[in-house]
Amino acid sequence: MTAGRIDIDEYGERSARVTAAKTRGEVGEQFADLPAPHPVVGAGEPASAPPPAPVPPMPPMHPVPQPAVGSAVTQPQQWSPAQRTLSAIIPLAFIAAIALIATGTAGWPVIFVPIGLTMVGRALWGRDFERQNDQRHRDRHQLHRERRDAMRELRDEHRRNRRLGR
Repeated sequence: MTAGRIDIDEYGERSARVTAAKTRGEVGEQFADLPAPHPVVGAGEPASAPPPAPVPPMPPMHPVPQPAVGSAVTQPQQWSPAQRTLSAIIPLAFIAAIALIATGTAGWPVIFVPIGLTMVGRALWGRDFERQNDQRHRDRHQLHRERRDAMRELRDEHRRNRRLGR
C-alpha cells in the first residue's frame, strides 16, 4: 500500500484474508497477483525467489525525552505492603459478600463491607489507589491519538491522490 501498488480498501481486504489464513500457502496467494517483490512466506517458495526489499524503520512519532547524564531516573512509585494487601482483599471481600447474600447466610447489607474497604483505601491513598501510573496512562493515550491522527492524514492524502488520478 505504501508503494502505491494497492489502495487502502484492497489493503484492508487482503489483511483480513492474511489474518484468516491457516497455512503459509494461503498467505502467499495474497501476493500472487501483485508486481514483484513478494515477501518470503516459508520453505515452500523456490530458492530463486528474490529476497524482499529492506523496509526502512519507521521514525518515532515524537522524541522520547532522555534523562540528563548523571541525573537520577525516577521510578514509578511502588505500592506499600498495606496498599497491596488491601487491593488483594477487596475483590475477595466482594466475592464473599455476594456468596453470603446468594446463600442466604447474611443479609444484603453485607455488601457494604467491601464498598467500605474501597472507600478507606481511597481516603488513605487517594487516586494512586486506583491508578498508580496515571501520568503514564495519559501519555500513552496522547501518543495513540497522535498516531491515529497521522494515519488518518495519510489515508486522506491517499484518497485525495486517488481522486486526482495520480
